Amino acid sequence: MEQQQAPERRNNNRWLLLAALVLVLVGINGILFYMNQQKTKQNEQLAADIKVKDTKLEEQIKQYETLKADFERQSQELQSMGLANDSLEAKIASVNADLLKLRSFRASSFSVADQKRFQQRAQNFERQLRQKDDEIVQLKKDNEMLFTETQTLKERQNKLTDTIGTIARTNQELSEKVAIASRLRADNIRIGVINRRNKEDDDDNNEFKARKVEKIKVTFNLAQNDVAPKETKQIMMRLLEPDGAALYNLSTGGGTFLIDGNEAFYTAKQELVYDNTRQGVQFVYAKGTEYKTGQHTVELYADGYLIGKATFTLK
Repeated sequence: MEQQQAPERRNNNRWLLLAALVLVLVGINGILFYMNQQKTKQNEQLAADIKVKDTKLEEQIKQYETLKADFERQSQELQSMGLANDSLEAKIASVNADLLKLRSFRASSFSVADQKRFQQRAQNFERQLRQKDDEIVQLKKDNEMLFTETQTLKERQNKLTDTIGTIARTNQELSEKVAIASRLRADNIRIGVINRRNKEDDDDNNEFKARKVEKIKVTFNLAQNDVAPKETKQIMMRLLEPDGAALYNLSTGGGTFLIDGNEAFYTAKQELVYDNTRQGVQFVYAKGTEYKTGQHTVELYADGYLIGKATFTLK
């Protein structure tokens, strides 16, 4: 009996050992499965973390690209107003440097510390950007106000220029009218002759015998003119022969003067002070040779313009 029970116990022991081994193997497999699950979760978490960091990196890069575009916009706006923008150029350079660094994180780790650092710098840039936008808005308002004021001043200046021009033209016209009104005029022009015996001959028809004429005598009055200034005047007499030539001799007081900008000969000249009293003026001219027959003309000038004219005939 005891011999039969011994093998049975040995078989039971083997089964117990085998069962224990199976339990151990199952436990090991369970542990391995658990560890593998944990590893998978860790890998998934790591992948998720990397994805989050990559997303934040791209968001940060886009944020800096937007900042760069806004600073460049501000720079162009200031340039359009003709203003210096050195500070903005420095900011654009700083943003570009940060962008290069951020893009380099695509090939390396973008740590939480890096995220915080660049986020803080971005916030600082955004604050500066808002301040500069406010300044630009104010500058535009000031420029618009200045432009309006400038346009108003230009309009006033144009009106003033027109007014001055009108006044100048009016003054010019008035001066011309005064100049015309102040011209002297010869009244009561009388022509007489003096013969070789110094005897005067006067004729209402102004006709004389040429062979008896030694001198020509011209008398007239300067008409009253309240506009003409009381000043020294030069009175020129031109004695024109029948062919239209002016008698002219330096030794007898002849010379040249300007008529409407053209040089002309005068026969005799007197200088007097006009006093607006209808003062009388007299010219006595001796040719020194025989006078031509025909109609002669006497022209009287003052200040370069004709003040009187008369004719006489020598037969």
